[in-house]
Amino acid sequence: MDYEIIGNNLQMAEIDLPAGVGIYAEAGSMVNMSGTMTMESQLKGGLISGIKRAVAGEGVFLTRFLSPDTRGFVSFAGTIPGKIFAVVIAPQKEFIAQKDSFLCCDDGVELDLAFTANIPAGLFGGSGFIFQKMSGNGTVLLHCCGDIVEKVLAPGEVVKVQTGLVVGFEDTVSYDISLSGGVTTALFGGEGLFVTTLTGPGKVVLQSMNLAKIATALIPYLPKPEIKVKPV
Repeated sequence: MDYEIIGNNLQMAEIDLPAGVGIYAEAGSMVNMSGTMTMESQLKGGLISGIKRAVAGEGVFLTRFLSPDTRGFVSFAGTIPGKIFAVVIAPQKEFIAQKDSFLCCDDGVELDLAFTANIPAGLFGGSGFIFQKMSGNGTVLLHCCGDIVEKVLAPGEVVKVQTGLVVGFEDTVSYDISLSGGVTTALFGGEGLFVTTLTGPGKVVLQSMNLAKIATALIPYLPKPEIKVKPV
């Protein structure tokens, strides 16, 4: 994939495509494209994959962009302020990501669902029970909220993350939760009762912000409804 990421915290990815080479993107993520580009809604992976995406709360169809006869470009952007980053998928190397982080991918990338086997991790890990699994061969562009931190964990190395701030990780990484500390810390430390734990080996991608934190920060500034008292 020949791409350029444009901007800082409201980023856009511009992708240059040779004639006849297609790319799949999340429906509604296109910003602009060359006049030679065509787009068509498709069930990438077939009907079963579409049903799985619907179960996960995603759109059933992806949009395929193609410039049939000459080179063309198409640009995509995420739905939240944050960063766009690339993950290279190779045979026998899968990447697991938050289900709403997908932006676009090469034709050779297969998209599927991954489920959290650990019930407490699904309930309290901040990402739910369903993730998106990417396999095959090619490049995927993902987007996150805020800035990103990429770490490569050694075998047995553990990183603890505030719930909801894990964007994705290689399939060799173990995903779980643990108590954030003692009872006093959990109740009054402001970090919540649980933290997400990621155990290597493998690459992990973290984000500095999520929508829940943004919404919580904005609540005090939202206009409050007026209470009208009827005269007696």
